[in-house]
Amino acid sequence: MPTTTGRAQGVRERARAEMRTEILDAARRQLAETGAAALSLRAVARELGMASSAVYRYFENRDALLTALIIEAYDSLGDAAQAADTAQPRTDVLGRWRQICGAVRGWALENPALYALVYGSPVPGYAAPEATIGPGTRVSRLLTDLLRDSVTRRSLASTDALPLTPQAAEGLAPLVEFMGPPMTTDHALRGLMAWTWLFGAVSFELFGQLNGVISPERRTDVFDAQVLRAAGQLGLAPEQDA
Repeated sequence: MPTTTGRAQGVRERARAEMRTEILDAARRQLAETGAAALSLRAVARELGMASSAVYRYFENRDALLTALIIEAYDSLGDAAQAADTAQPRTDVLGRWRQICGAVRGWALENPALYALVYGSPVPGYAAPEATIGPGTRVSRLLTDLLRDSVTRRSLASTDALPLTPQAAEGLAPLVEFMGPPMTTDHALRGLMAWTWLFGAVSFELFGQLNGVISPERRTDVFDAQVLRAAGQLGLAPEQDA
């Protein structure tokens, strides 16, 4: 049976976890109201009726709070995209692509402040630490897996692209390394196109660049059409027999 000391420690840990959650919830509300650049531990403390010094026991400064919010945002987005991907058969790369794209857009529309935090303008004076890299690359790794599965199954269609220049191939080398074998510079370029197109399309919609360009009630239809057209440009073929 747990000792009295062990039970007390467990109670303290739960209380600390609950308070940390309350602080993050308040910070997310502040993000939605004032934006990331104006995020303040003192304002969070005021909302919660706490002394500023109490908040600093959980987050040593604004940057630590921002980092926690960024990691949570990336992981929440990654969870949504992962769930959409795993709901499709592994052989159906086109279906997986469509579901991942829809999940990213859906998450962004439901969480505009968090999307703006991780894909909007950089926060002045903030430099994201290494701890954000893993969560921040979850969607790009899903897209890499899509392409790798197509390559492995020999179902990645030719796109009749012009050959890469040596300079472009050299520039893509870090991405080839990130994607890992058996990916080539051509596959890396396709992956880069998938990543930048997807988040570019979502950002354009979320940040208002489509206002007056696409009817609001038809934006989902236009997005879906773009997803399919992009799939053709990427060479993602329909589901193949095992």
